[in-house]
Amino acid sequence: MTDSYVRVRGAREHNLRTVDVDIPRDALVAFTGVSGSGKSSLAFGTLYAEAQRRYFESVAPYARRLIHQVGAPKVDQVSGLPPAVALEQRRSAPSARSSVGTVTTLSNSLRMLFSRAGDYPEGAARLDSDAFSPNTAAGACPRCHGLGRVHRVTEDSLVPDPSLTIREGAVAAWPGAWQGKNLRDILATLGHDIDRPWRDLPPADREWILFTDEQPVVTVEPVREAGRIQRPYKGQYMSARRYVLHTFADSKSETLRTRVRGFMITEPCPACGGRRLRPEALAVTFAGHDIAELAARPLGALAALLAPTAHRDDEGVAATLARDLVARIEVLTELGLGYLAMDRPAPSLSAGELQRLRLATQLRSGLFGVVYVLDEPSAGLHPADTESLLGVLGRLKEAGNSLFVVEHDMDVVRSADWLVDVGPRAGEHGGRILHSGPVAALADATESATRRFLFDPAPPPQRTPRTPTGTLALRGVTLHNLRELDADFPLGVFTAVTGVSGSGKSTLVTRVLADAVRDHLGAAEEPAAPDDGNAEDADGDRARIASVTGLSAVGRLVRVDQKPIGRTPRSNLATYTGLFDAVRKVFAATDEARARGYTAGRFSFNVAAGRCETCQGEGFVAVELLFLPGTYAPCTACHGARYNPETLEITFRGRTVADVLAMTVDAAAEFLADVPAAARSLRTLREVGLGYLRLGQPATELSGGEAQRIKLATELQRTRRGHTLYLLDEPTTGLHPADTEVLLRQLHGLVDAGHTVVVVEHDMGVVAGADHVIDLGPGGGADGGRIVAAGTPQQVAAAPGSRTAPYLARAGARPAGG
Repeated sequence: MTDSYVRVRGAREHNLRTVDVDIPRDALVAFTGVSGSGKSSLAFGTLYAEAQRRYFESVAPYARRLIHQVGAPKVDQVSGLPPAVALEQRRSAPSARSSVGTVTTLSNSLRMLFSRAGDYPEGAARLDSDAFSPNTAAGACPRCHGLGRVHRVTEDSLVPDPSLTIREGAVAAWPGAWQGKNLRDILATLGHDIDRPWRDLPPADREWILFTDEQPVVTVEPVREAGRIQRPYKGQYMSARRYVLHTFADSKSETLRTRVRGFMITEPCPACGGRRLRPEALAVTFAGHDIAELAARPLGALAALLAPTAHRDDEGVAATLARDLVARIEVLTELGLGYLAMDRPAPSLSAGELQRLRLATQLRSGLFGVVYVLDEPSAGLHPADTESLLGVLGRLKEAGNSLFVVEHDMDVVRSADWLVDVGPRAGEHGGRILHSGPVAALADATESATRRFLFDPAPPPQRTPRTPTGTLALRGVTLHNLRELDADFPLGVFTAVTGVSGSGKSTLVTRVLADAVRDHLGAAEEPAAPDDGNAEDADGDRARIASVTGLSAVGRLVRVDQKPIGRTPRSNLATYTGLFDAVRKVFAATDEARARGYTAGRFSFNVAAGRCETCQGEGFVAVELLFLPGTYAPCTACHGARYNPETLEITFRGRTVADVLAMTVDAAAEFLADVPAAARSLRTLREVGLGYLRLGQPATELSGGEAQRIKLATELQRTRRGHTLYLLDEPTTGLHPADTEVLLRQLHGLVDAGHTVVVVEHDMGVVAGADHVIDLGPGGGADGGRIVAAGTPQQVAAAPGSRTAPYLARAGARPAGG
């Protein structure tokens, strides 16, 4: 290709406004702009999607059905575009079998090393590499099926209060409502005394009720309220153990699985000791260690153990495999991931860690002439680790590749060869190219929100640190790499927890602190998001804490993260915040709706009475194309409105309910200004910078930063009761510096209102504006887990031995005399 540019003409994906832009190949190109401006729509939705579409043109039609395809982008023409590889900020499947070793394929090489070069017991047959995998029938421990843990129940876990009778709910593990009553009625029919305290029942009866595998079917004569028909029915008994284990194994409801897990005891498998493999595989060693021991070592330590073998001059199997492992681990260590172990479950990794694992794998692939499209590779990175990331990106470029990077970290943007700035604002107010050229030339783009942060970042506002109202003190904390740690969290202030990747920040805040407060509050925690089933900690371990003081001052716990607010298009901004309840009531209160007998439920697109039955209220229908990616088309019956014609005949101020869902938050704020319940939600959404979103915008179209701000807005509109502790894990990830300013105003407003905010954060601008800083380290993994410094930002900026200190000083938190 003689033309050295990728030329885009007429890009219209999402909010892009028929964009034309030229982007150089063989360069590091940064795409910037505020959240929702359209930069990801250009980089991923247009450039990567078009590259993938072209690749699939060369693939056999039958094979295309087996590969996930993103679909053809809305663009007139793209020329000069090489093949592309996308490294997005997406989470792995929440499976305990997916690990660092499987994501990077390092586990394949390690298994081969043990198979071909391991030390076998005398007389033992040589094993294939599959026999060293806990994910195969040949290798998995038969007791725990390769998971390393077993779940069991005990009488104490199933019956927490033995003073209760069965009728009063002594068997707490049983379901509530009708199903629980059904089991109690069956027991009464079988002759058990359900009105006697549990502790007074004969031991044999208690054993049978909780643990029997029998499932007798009996005729139940139900006792119900007077006046209701009493009809006997056939009921089948299920023991409490059987119900808990079956629900945990088979239920598709994460809420139910989470509930029953609370009645289970999880412990290392007694057969394999938690090592997941058969005895035959564990009997094979290399350098005196079995494969489970090596997989549990931090990658940096594993490379050191393999180094003597790797540095041998011979070309034997052991030396060849060890060299390959050490070389691949070196890239991971360079990216700040040397603290991870090969057996670390993938669901416990952050999105940034996962992306960097895939980036390291690509660096070893040897590809050239490829466009790598990366989604914020600096996410979750301490500034010290970002410098190493830039080195790795530079090597990919030097190998003859192009890098298109969607990025908010201004240090990464400054190092780019070319800058594409999209904006000026978000949603319908964005979607234009404000600048495409060398980084320095952005200074001439007067509309750019990026310009002032790139060239003349303002120092954080000088504020006198707030005076704490108390202290939440944790003593003797042990979990993961935290060992006998003592930590003090001042109450009534804004605290930032810092440290390099893997230093223990998230473990301390989102696990230890959150669990301690949750245990104190019981059911009083009000998470700002429903559990999406992707647990941050896949091992189920709990911290050991010697003592906790200061909990009495905390009345509520709220965690705000960047997990999606829903996994289907039915979940949207209006439904999540509760705003839609107010909208539906407004329509139900109109004269026409009352005359027809329409209630608020009629105006829900999830209710059969009001929705369009052709599309089931989704507004579109899936079109399956046998050899092409499936696509969605507007419903031919309702044309995307979601409702049936009768429902759409009801109007409020000349607008249908579908029209209101299509409004932006800004437009709806004016339209519903005199509806108090709606106005409050809309005001808080605008305060966190989400005025550009449509009320009915599906949750699947929202970025992580947008989802987090929706959760924060949902929390802000609540009437706050008592002292609340807010925990946020890297709240600025995915946010443009301009959006970060908006977010920080809200967080500091919560503190000004008398609450406590604790954030895990890498953005030194945010840290410099905090009242208190806790810096963990000094390194990651085994080299971390200690508090290196604690105090005001100025005090931490002066702390010797802190890797955060120089970056914090550079951000404006200069120590006295500095």
